[in-house]
Amino acid sequence: MTIPDRFPAVLAATAMGAYLLLVVGATTSLTDAAAACTGWPACGDGYALPTERAGWVALGHRALGAAVGVAIAASTFLAWRDGASRKVRAALVAALALYPVQIGLGALVALGGGASAGVLLAVPLAMVHLVFGVAIFGAVLAGLAWWLEAVTGDADDAPVDFEPGTDDLPPVEAAPSPAVPTGTGPRLRATAAAYFRLMKPRLMWLLCLVAAAAMALAGGTGFTPRTVAATLVGGALAIGASGTFNHVLERDVDKRMQRTNDRPLATDLVPVPHAVAFGGLLTAVSLGLFWTVNALTAFLGLIAILFYSVVYTLVLKPNTVQNTVIGGAAGALPALIGWAAVTETVGGGGLLLAAVIFLWTPAHFYNLALAYKDDYERGGFPMMPVVRGETATRRHIVWYLGATLVAAAVLALVAEPLGGLYAAVGVVLGAVFLWAVIRLHYEQTEAAAFRAFHASNAYLGLLLFAVVIDALVV
Repeated sequence: MTIPDRFPAVLAATAMGAYLLLVVGATTSLTDAAAACTGWPACGDGYALPTERAGWVALGHRALGAAVGVAIAASTFLAWRDGASRKVRAALVAALALYPVQIGLGALVALGGGASAGVLLAVPLAMVHLVFGVAIFGAVLAGLAWWLEAVTGDADDAPVDFEPGTDDLPPVEAAPSPAVPTGTGPRLRATAAAYFRLMKPRLMWLLCLVAAAAMALAGGTGFTPRTVAATLVGGALAIGASGTFNHVLERDVDKRMQRTNDRPLATDLVPVPHAVAFGGLLTAVSLGLFWTVNALTAFLGLIAILFYSVVYTLVLKPNTVQNTVIGGAAGALPALIGWAAVTETVGGGGLLLAAVIFLWTPAHFYNLALAYKDDYERGGFPMMPVVRGETATRRHIVWYLGATLVAAAVLALVAEPLGGLYAAVGVVLGAVFLWAVIRLHYEQTEAAAFRAFHASNAYLGLLLFAVVIDALVV
């Protein structure tokens, strides 16, 4: 598919260029590079070429900065030429006005012109430089979001008087009850498959990877094979317990929705009492494994199970349009569990990684909500596309994607083991994710929503793998 307007492509490239500068500046690898090229605009006396490989990295960073400045200027020109809205033009003018200040701050950091900015309450210059970089990236992304909404949005697509728990759509045709094999072996396999499905295995790999990334970031003497194994197995079982209880509590609604009406409890393949007992067994074994690690890990594991099973499933999902946003805490908790398993504390990199997951969740799940909008309306769930409309949902995807990228950059700044691989994956996959979202704005189809959904999965999954690899090779 070809985007009919060049402007969003230019803005997207400009935004990701600004983000690349932000990420590279936040990674610890740039610290050594800056020390190897202390002149300005080049090295040595300010005009000499670098003598070390690290110096070339710093010089490349500055050259990229110049290119991004040109891109921001070009984007601002195009906004005025193409008659963009006042908001779009204001955002880009703000980015253009901030850029010379950002260049000056970069020069001061490179030249070592003071460890802090006195007028800013002794805030380190490098931190001020980072804040300006975030502001420039945010301004360009805001211009992109507002342009996309103006060109592709529909102000009348929101439903009227939607009430949680009700709908006007006819129920889907009931899924046929699956045939249970009569032979002993086939029957056991079918039953095992049904119980395995209750555990929502598709969620396991990603959430366990979150915990693994947090443990790798924490490192230290607590990062042992026994701790890793107990935490990951316990985490997988905790996810299974949460998924099982979710199946139990939503079994009646599942029968009304096309994507869920073939679930084991919706088709009576697994009796409800058996499912409850299965969930209880998974909970007990999971918490037992967490307890062998430490008490804090077990406590956080219990909170995670209760939050998803009770708070999200019973309170948030059927009653508020912010269910996905607040419910992101369920996906963020594995980061705290992994960090606590190694350090016996909650804080530092674990909290920042949890913030990345929390902000990523709406940018990820809103795509699925768009694809299954009618299904969620039929089930009576006040998802964002159902209550606020598809235009507002697509706008929120862009905002939360931008917030996720900023949080990932801040994580690179704080978590010292993260370096080049993390930066490369974050920028490349972030750009793929953003481009999928732009295509979603123009195509507005179920296929486009699933494309953006899968792009979000690829972004987070590979970013977490990069965290583990970068942390372990240090």
